Amino acid sequence: MKAGEVIAEILKREGVEILFAYPVNHIIDFAARADIRPVIVRQERIGLHMADALARLSSGRKVGVFAMQHGPGAENAFGGVAQAWGESAPVLVIPQGYPRKLAHVSPNFNSVLNFKHVTKSSEPIINAQSIPDVMRRAFTQIRNGRPGPALVEVPGDVFAEEFQGELDYTPVHRTRVGPDPAAVAEVAAVLAGAKNLVIYAGQGVHYAEAWDQLKELAELLGAPVLSSLGGKSAFPENHPLSLGSGGRAISKQLRVFLDKADVIFGIGCSFTQTNFGVDMPKGKTIVHSTLDPADLDKDVVSKHALVGDAGLVLDALLPALKEKLGGKARDAGPVAAEIASIKAGWLAEWMPKLTSNEAPLSPYRVLWDLANTVDRPNTIITHDAGSPRDQLSPFWESITPLSYIGWGKTTQLGYGLGLAMGAKLARPDKLCINVWGDAAIGFTGMDFETAVRERIPILSILLNNFSMAIELPIMKDSTDKYRSTDISGDYAAMARAFGGYGERVTKPEDIIPAIKRGIAQTEAGTPALLEFITSKEISISSY
Repeated sequence: MKAGEVIAEILKREGVEILFAYPVNHIIDFAARADIRPVIVRQERIGLHMADALARLSSGRKVGVFAMQHGPGAENAFGGVAQAWGESAPVLVIPQGYPRKLAHVSPNFNSVLNFKHVTKSSEPIINAQSIPDVMRRAFTQIRNGRPGPALVEVPGDVFAEEFQGELDYTPVHRTRVGPDPAAVAEVAAVLAGAKNLVIYAGQGVHYAEAWDQLKELAELLGAPVLSSLGGKSAFPENHPLSLGSGGRAISKQLRVFLDKADVIFGIGCSFTQTNFGVDMPKGKTIVHSTLDPADLDKDVVSKHALVGDAGLVLDALLPALKEKLGGKARDAGPVAAEIASIKAGWLAEWMPKLTSNEAPLSPYRVLWDLANTVDRPNTIITHDAGSPRDQLSPFWESITPLSYIGWGKTTQLGYGLGLAMGAKLARPDKLCINVWGDAAIGFTGMDFETAVRERIPILSILLNNFSMAIELPIMKDSTDKYRSTDISGDYAAMARAFGGYGERVTKPEDIIPAIKRGIAQTEAGTPALLEFITSKEISISSY
């Protein structure tokens, strides 16, 4: 077997069915011959974003794989790998490297060296015989512990080498780590004794598929639940105990309950402090459950800790809590009633924007109508950086697990398009939506053509205000003078030129009919882009 055939065979044995790629990388041809579908993108980071979403949404913890060329291709991919690192996405990155005699000659770009800080492992293949061991180490890193990307660089002159002997390769183990029983008993006592407990759910609940246990915990303790953006949809947000998701924009009920909490239980989270996450208030008893011990006391000091897979932690914690509570769930009625009261007042404050009849359109009206038009349990949605994230996340109630792809640690503009396409490939039965702005489409809009060419029928919701509206006014006493950020364009026409469905919407009464037409196009197999001309909205729900 040629070295390239060995790599492709290992990918197939590890369950890889799709290879996202940007030419030139010889593994693309070898993978295609092995019946692994190549999906060719127009820029490297879109391929990484697609691999990211495919991995997050695939059952059985499949690994997303992206391959690119040496030199400029590897350089262009850095942002996408850094995003996967920040969002803990299990992705295998396979850059083609320079021939071995040039691999360490400056200024040639060496992926192994340059990607070390944004990967769990970064290793070159030095000859054909080393392939099984190198690939095994990479997949072991990806499948175990905190998810994240790993990199295997294949020098261009390795692919044609002959592999000697039979390929001996078995897919790697996936392990799960459980908590210390003594720590479980200690935490159970703290949670049972809390007067104003708040549960904070992170993305680890998704990876552990611990949605049922999280719901059982909340109902057992009568405790309200909020999530990180990455953990959004881990708990049904139409549940009486839901506070919604944290982020730069939040609900009023989230702020009220988080501030008055005496104990905050973080499950499957890192408590990483970012500009795009909710900060934990001071003076609280923090109970931190995480898969990665490196998270403990990193940003938020905890008084109690559980290390392990979120599902195994909850499996151990629930019986201990039931014993302490005498087998009876607490009455959640008063907490649920308070949440409902605050939520009603908060929504009343925002209803003028959510139902505005003005033109240019309120972006909040567009997103409110979208949420009330689609079949949300069968929809997967994601956002882009800036305004789309902050306008969508507080008001979009996610009902089913993995129906919202949240993110926000490094906030790459244009990330949402690749996530939506990867989601559609992972869950072809779902309506997959990305919400972006006119700044984001300038970064990745060309890859809407990828959706058309690769037959990936997503629905793109574009909020076009001809400006970067998150920018502050020049003068504090002015609300209509913005920095020179006019980035106008006719993006519906662009979508049609690519062979997709494109429609521009300017009137409030046309929002819902346009959404229905866009959904019908995706059901017929055509990617759709709905361009809504919106106001320069800078208000967000922050408390």
